[in-house]
Amino acid sequence: MTVQDVARAGVVTAPRDKSAGNLATVMKEENVGSTIIEDDGRPVGIVTDRDLVMEVLEPREDPTEVTAEDIMTETLTTVQADDGVFEATETMYEQSVRRLPVVDSEGSTAGIVTLDDLLVLLTDEMDNLAGVIEAESPPY
Repeated sequence: MTVQDVARAGVVTAPRDKSAGNLATVMKEENVGSTIIEDDGRPVGIVTDRDLVMEVLEPREDPTEVTAEDIMTETLTTVQADDGVFEATETMYEQSVRRLPVVDSEGSTAGIVTLDDLLVLLTDEMDNLAGVIEAESPPY
């Protein structure tokens, strides 16, 4: 199974100059915890709800003055759309990230896969395996 099979295609993106206040509004409206920051359709950073709290709210900054570029994580870890799901989980572990922007062969944003997405997938697979074991086990 590839990352593309589980990734969310309707990813929320914004340019570097978008205000932190606007990012917060969009994240609330879209019910997401992050926004991928793009230049020309390519991911260059990510802003999470935690970034907004730690970099804007807690230091009491003006959310209309702080931009995505000011608070985004620039060392972005991405995965290719055709990478395997287990490769994505390994990348998350190695890089200590919960969200992986998915890029296509040209490096453009194609979606996002989150730790939550992978946990749901793995839970469903474990349920399927448990069903096989239960069906094949003798009654006690």
